[in-house]
Amino acid sequence: MVLAEKSLRQYARLAWPLLEPKKPLIWNWHLDAICEHLEAVTNGVIHYLIINVPPRHMKSLCVSVLWPTWEWGPRNLPTMRYVYSSYAQDLSTRDALKSRRIIQSDWYQNNWGDRFTLTSDQNQKTRYDNNKTGYRIATSVGGMGTGEGGDRIVVDDPHNVKQAESDRIRGETNVWWDESMSTRLDDEDTGAYVIIAQRTHYMDLCGHVMEKAMDVESGNDVVRLILPARFEKERELNLQTRTPLQFEDPRTKEGEELDKGRFPDRKLKKREARMTEYSRAGQLQQRPSPRGGGIFKVENFKFMKDMPDESLVKEALIYWDKAGTEGGGDFSSGIFMLQLMTGNVLVAGVERGQWDYTKREKRILTFAILCNAYYKNINVKTWHEQEPGSGGKESAERTTKNLIKNGLLSEAERVTGNKVIRSEPYQAAVDNGLVYLLIAPWNRGFIDEHEKAPNYEFKDQWDSSAGAFNKVTAPKKVFGIRVHVEGENKNTALEKPEMKQGEELVAVYEGDKVIAYEKIGGKRRSGIGY
Repeated sequence: MVLAEKSLRQYARLAWPLLEPKKPLIWNWHLDAICEHLEAVTNGVIHYLIINVPPRHMKSLCVSVLWPTWEWGPRNLPTMRYVYSSYAQDLSTRDALKSRRIIQSDWYQNNWGDRFTLTSDQNQKTRYDNNKTGYRIATSVGGMGTGEGGDRIVVDDPHNVKQAESDRIRGETNVWWDESMSTRLDDEDTGAYVIIAQRTHYMDLCGHVMEKAMDVESGNDVVRLILPARFEKERELNLQTRTPLQFEDPRTKEGEELDKGRFPDRKLKKREARMTEYSRAGQLQQRPSPRGGGIFKVENFKFMKDMPDESLVKEALIYWDKAGTEGGGDFSSGIFMLQLMTGNVLVAGVERGQWDYTKREKRILTFAILCNAYYKNINVKTWHEQEPGSGGKESAERTTKNLIKNGLLSEAERVTGNKVIRSEPYQAAVDNGLVYLLIAPWNRGFIDEHEKAPNYEFKDQWDSSAGAFNKVTAPKKVFGIRVHVEGENKNTALEKPEMKQGEELVAVYEGDKVIAYEKIGGKRRSGIGY
């Protein structure tokens, strides 16, 4: 057992039958890498460690089950205190129970049972203590307020993959880490933070920490062990392993599997086939934006040099995603989009900035006036998102009233659900080469944001573009040509409304049949529906 006391790798091999008695252990070099980095934490070489590895590659067994039992017993460090968390309490409790079963096994007790014992008065599923003042706490993300700290603050899978696209939930996780867990180390000089996860989003906890966290005392960056399911020779610098250890990914062939024993090419291809390109990039490749774009295939954008003739335009509108912080925070973004007679759409203009309320409303009005000046016989309606709550409703009403009093069409839309899901029709249009961009200076930033979507700090341009697309292509009433009050109504069952001076009558068709008449006042353009 001397080797097991010196080497976490050797200990893991010996403890394996206790965890999986019916499954043979298929060891791989990536497990060596994980064990070596955990040993470096134990030895005080690493104080902040992030491990990114695909699911089902034994990450939880190594970090959350074997490592703490190895430190308490074989390494004779029973005073160590652990706080383990996961996005779900059930997961952290599961691993705590597995560790306790190892500790209580005859094999463990025969070899290291004299070094500590679990106390009888504090021996629960979510917390157990030993008689040397060590303990292990199992909690969930957001589940621990003020209170206990520890020598090892570990989070294993901080994000539920199904909820990673929620800005609110993901943001709450990052705030929980910053405000509740980042001060929980009992001793900054000897303790350590460990985050182990598959990547789920550009700004998931790993991305958040890699941008923010620094070990100020030693001047070293957060150590990153990044192990993609398939080898990639070219990776962005912030997505590469960065470690003080003498470790280098041994793979040399592009696309080579991480674990050929358990996940050879045949099995890996089956897994990849069940996943989207976006999920493969994050969960398997630990690169939360796929090469060549995330949810948008930006290489399929087409370009138009000049604005099309009015006869080629079926409809035009503006769609705004509004923010309200000047000089920082989110951007407000307005998209001027045309639907062409060919069925394609053209993004003809983008207005974007970080403005306060007053400046934003002036920009919205000015943009609407400019866009309405392009065509003589097409009214450009301004749509804008209405945020939840009374404040969002009041803001939307003010925007609408400001535009209407200036003779412009405007309407607010209450949006619900996930941005990515709402954008799926627009994604499909981009992927199929149906979206044109008017050549302009804004193209570069517009394309760049689409390429990184949805794992990018800013989402305003693709979100407002999706809103515009959904509106401009939505099924709508088909208005016929204008008819005068004295015009003949072939559908005699329909009554024409009484008309006042300056009003006009529009026939509404369903197929070839007039189904209604609607009167309108002021300027009205044929072919444009509400």
